[in-house]
Amino acid sequence: MLIPINYNLRSLLSRRATTLATAFGIALVVFVLASALMLAEGVERTMGSAGRPDIAIVIRKGSSAEMDSNVEDPQVGLIKAMPGVKQIGGQPVGAGEVVVVAAMEKVGAVGVTNVSIRGLGDTSGELRPNVKVLEGKRPTPGSDEAMVGARIRGRIKGLELGQRFDIKKNRPVAIVGVFADNGSAHESEVWVSSDVVKTSFGREGVVSSVRVELESLASFDAFRTAVEQDKRLGLMALREDEFFEKQSEGTSMFIRVLGSVVAVCFAIGAMIGAAITMYASIANRRREIGILRALGFSRLGILLSFLLESALLALAGGVLGAAASFAMGTVEFSMLNMSSWSEMVFRFELTPSILATSLIAAAAMGIVGGFLPALRASRTSPLVAMRG
Repeated sequence: MLIPINYNLRSLLSRRATTLATAFGIALVVFVLASALMLAEGVERTMGSAGRPDIAIVIRKGSSAEMDSNVEDPQVGLIKAMPGVKQIGGQPVGAGEVVVVAAMEKVGAVGVTNVSIRGLGDTSGELRPNVKVLEGKRPTPGSDEAMVGARIRGRIKGLELGQRFDIKKNRPVAIVGVFADNGSAHESEVWVSSDVVKTSFGREGVVSSVRVELESLASFDAFRTAVEQDKRLGLMALREDEFFEKQSEGTSMFIRVLGSVVAVCFAIGAMIGAAITMYASIANRRREIGILRALGFSRLGILLSFLLESALLALAGGVLGAAASFAMGTVEFSMLNMSSWSEMVFRFELTPSILATSLIAAAAMGIVGGFLPALRASRTSPLVAMRG
């Protein structure tokens, strides 16, 4: 025989101070957990949206990122001539790009950070049709002009439209445009001509990677086989979207683990708070519990009733914490990307699965924290309880 849920709701409302205090503690845990998961999701989306499945990227075998890869200029033509590469007007669609990092000063903070600088080939624009110039113009090929991604714009000294920065000492470059790329990782980069990057960083004769557009998704296997079986090249090919997804794994895992550890530490305190609240409630309601036992309610029914009350208390806090996490969706957060060791700007991304995970965690905290008090309530003797 189960106790009506109205009994538990009235009990929580009659103890507003302790109910609010416990709910707030659980809300804090849920907010921290949800925020960590949202940030990790933001990292994965930002990195994943930088790639396309119909684009193949070729880098040196053994390289984990573009920055530590070298592909010789003569090999670029060989790669573009591989089977499966799309051609327009008899010309293969592809380009070699150079990626380096430069130490630059942050705005409003002391110290420097690494910024990714991508040197584009003359035909790189054909591989990124989604890129939009928000302000200014595209850099003139071969000139000391650059355009900056919308997310990193203004966060680094010199990276604002109309400003200049030294790509290398005594080699100033002017920012002539601001671009957007559907919120991808490219929006945390600075784009200049590949010739400027090569001469500034001593990378003459090599590029970091080669991108080609494929005739179709099915063409990738033939293209990869041709690239990797040519022992003269010593290169490997990956789908661009899969490449960037792998780049995000280290950073997103670090955020998830760190956020989970902090949330677990907070959760222990929240569960202790829930247990104290329930113990106090049971102590004040011993006569009620005795009456319930005398009316025929079983020990299991009382146990489940008080577990439900604790879970409802935790869920109230979980809803409050989840609601607070909605505000994080408007926040942009910059941190060092572990794959490129450069500044990357991410947005907190809230998903239905994150909301569900947060609320399930809240309910679990309530059940764990309320189990011992509920067990104590179920063992209350009706005669002893009613005698006071």
